[in-house]
Amino acid sequence: MTKSTKNATLTIDGETYELPMFSPSTGPDVIDIRKLYSQAGVFTYDPGFTSTASCDSTITFIDGGKGELLHRGYPIDQLASKSHYLEVCYLLLYGELPTSADLEDFENTITHHTMIHEQMHNFFRGFRRDAHPMATMVGVVGAMSAFYQDSSDIGDPRQREIASHRMIAKMPTIAAMAYKYSVGQPFVYPRNDLDHASNFLNMCFSVPAEEYVVNPILSRAMDRIFTLHADHEQNASTSTVRLASSSGANPFACIAAGIACLWGPAHGGANQACLEMLKEIGTPDRIPEFIARAKDKDDPFRLMGFGHRVYKNFDPRATVMKQSADEVLDLLGVENNPILQVAKELEAAALADPYFAEKKLFPNVDFYSGIILEAMGFPTSMFTPIFAVSRTVGWISQWKEQFEDPQQKIGRPRQLYLGETERDYVDVENR
Repeated sequence: MTKSTKNATLTIDGETYELPMFSPSTGPDVIDIRKLYSQAGVFTYDPGFTSTASCDSTITFIDGGKGELLHRGYPIDQLASKSHYLEVCYLLLYGELPTSADLEDFENTITHHTMIHEQMHNFFRGFRRDAHPMATMVGVVGAMSAFYQDSSDIGDPRQREIASHRMIAKMPTIAAMAYKYSVGQPFVYPRNDLDHASNFLNMCFSVPAEEYVVNPILSRAMDRIFTLHADHEQNASTSTVRLASSSGANPFACIAAGIACLWGPAHGGANQACLEMLKEIGTPDRIPEFIARAKDKDDPFRLMGFGHRVYKNFDPRATVMKQSADEVLDLLGVENNPILQVAKELEAAALADPYFAEKKLFPNVDFYSGIILEAMGFPTSMFTPIFAVSRTVGWISQWKEQFEDPQQKIGRPRQLYLGETERDYVDVENR
């Protein structure tokens, strides 16, 4: 952390306290309150931590007002258009774009870590056939620490690196197996001759009975979904991983905690909620009705997939994702899929409506990624697992950064207690 260049003054009951302030490389200044309790005997109150910096980081920066998302300083639209997922993984993990030799070595390492321990197959068969794939992933990823004990010593830098590579490599395999198990099809082993995204699609959609050839347009679209969801600063699941990591938990347990948090519909389920809304609309002729409801302040209905909590003008990821959505729909068509017909016409209607322009309710990354995954043939239950596959590298990068930060302590949030004050126990016969 840089040295404090100025102070904030806080006055409580006539007593004045000087709080150091730090200026980041970009973004708003922060007030250091670490000594506030010891000096003034008070806590700060910030439900949801929306105005609290829990750490310093060099990985990802978001400016919601400008619609800006940077990974190690590189704009997300450039990375999604010019790079690919495994190169972005290297960037997030190591801080710089790789040389061609570094990238080749990294891709080779990830490719040759994609298989999982054969005994782990038994875990899948222990779940009910109708189990949600996220439930399966939470259990299986948590169990990895029982199978990969040679990379669970977090004090060893080399073991931390091996664990990082294993998580990035094996998560697509685990997600694909969860999908195959849910639909009653045999597991498909990873193939070292395919790129990362193509390998995932092959594990999801190929069957032993016939050859499956991955279309390069679909592979590129999947790679962009991975890239655009790779990291998103200190969101709920990333903060969960960091909090679990602060206790010294092994990396597999920390990532399992992140998956569990991502499962929540307010976090990782946005693209699934978007598709469910499109199904509710049903047919294009009902779009005006739902747009009218979205404008009605007294109607609780909201258009899912439009606008964003963080991005107040536009989602920088959406432009690239829209390009992929258009390419996928041109390839696969929408004629026989009423959901995709509704999506295309709803997008056009919302973009043409002055109300949505005024409110900055733009189609976001979840709207377009949901369309792509629906067109590819994924059920909505797989949308969040695919998000988990994408976000694994972000979680791992944040976990690695936190562990190597000498300032970090075990997470211990405070509270505003509003319960009963001390009282004496009353024997049961006297109550």
